[in-house]
Amino acid sequence: MTQLKNKHFVLGLTGGIACYKVAELCRALIKEGATVQVVMSEGATQFITPVTMQALSGRPVFISQWDSRESNNMAHINLSREAHAILIAPASAEFVAKLLHGRADDLLSLMCLARPIDQVPLIVAPAMNREMWSNPATQRNIEQLKADGAYVLDVGAGDQACGEIGDGRMLESHEIVEALKAHFTQKVLKGRRVLITAGPTYEAIDPVRGITNLSSGKMGFALARACKRAGAVVTLISGPVSLPTPDGVERLSVVSAQQMYDHTLSKMHSADVFIATAAVADWRVSAVVEQKIKKSAENSAPRFDLIENPDILKAVASSPRALSGELYCVGFAAESENLEKLATAKRIAKGVPLLVANLGPQTFGLDENALLLVNEHGTRQLPWASKEDLSAELVKEIASKLAN
Repeated sequence: MTQLKNKHFVLGLTGGIACYKVAELCRALIKEGATVQVVMSEGATQFITPVTMQALSGRPVFISQWDSRESNNMAHINLSREAHAILIAPASAEFVAKLLHGRADDLLSLMCLARPIDQVPLIVAPAMNREMWSNPATQRNIEQLKADGAYVLDVGAGDQACGEIGDGRMLESHEIVEALKAHFTQKVLKGRRVLITAGPTYEAIDPVRGITNLSSGKMGFALARACKRAGAVVTLISGPVSLPTPDGVERLSVVSAQQMYDHTLSKMHSADVFIATAAVADWRVSAVVEQKIKKSAENSAPRFDLIENPDILKAVASSPRALSGELYCVGFAAESENLEKLATAKRIAKGVPLLVANLGPQTFGLDENALLLVNEHGTRQLPWASKEDLSAELVKEIASKLAN
């Protein structure tokens, strides 16, 4: 299940052009299974209408602390008590200063001050001009807000509505949603360093042709996000895919199996967990042709000698750190038949404590999967679900093994 399902957010808007992004943010939260109650400052209504936010959230929008719809006239109490979190997006420089000093001269600031601090986290997504953001007063306010327990998101950089370029943009909706998921994920891998390989490899035949496979990399990237959310420091070694790098993850892009092997061995010495989701090519041509191979006059097909690529998982699993238990190794296997039998044999052959298997042709390129977990005690099926949800289950499995 998604981390935001059944969560209730009070979404507070303050005055700023970034209010236009909040329409998409509201939709994204609801798509994740959350409910959203919008509270706007008077300034925010100059940039986006309450009608728009009511239509998107499906709830009446609150603006005034004197709103008569509340029977006890205490919207600042009632709204904050119902929330799993209060998210201020965008948070203007003025509102950040107001939060810092505990001012409460409108419904939104009053609600933030009145919230139960130990039960309802305050999450702040700043948005302002680059000079306002870099001003020492703003930076002091941001640091003090963090010290007071608020969860302050980063800002983006780029073109600003004023025509200037720099830091201070509010994060995009997908970045804020990711930050919220991380916030609500148990940090079961806190302090751990996780190394993940993902995607296919590509073995060149000539400058325009090569040997590859149908792996999309989606499972490995989902695992990288899940590990990061769980508190790990994550390094992702990816073959040639077009997926965006998960927030907060170090990514190393490679092409061939040999490149992936070299990067993996150079990074494994500082890792606590190695997860080999990459679909590494088993063979490569013995000699890459320097120019594009042309059809011959006789129209005969060229022939190639293949040599075996290094076995990345087996090399890591047989290393002293893995054998001593310092490095926990997880392998992946994509099969087309006899899944349990072949996966069990592969786990033993690779020498890993956990092997995760699936029927590759049924899931390549999709956002869903079904997995079979194989360890020394037997097998466990994870039924068809999103790769995001399966990754969260795998993180729990790995964390439990590390704890033991």
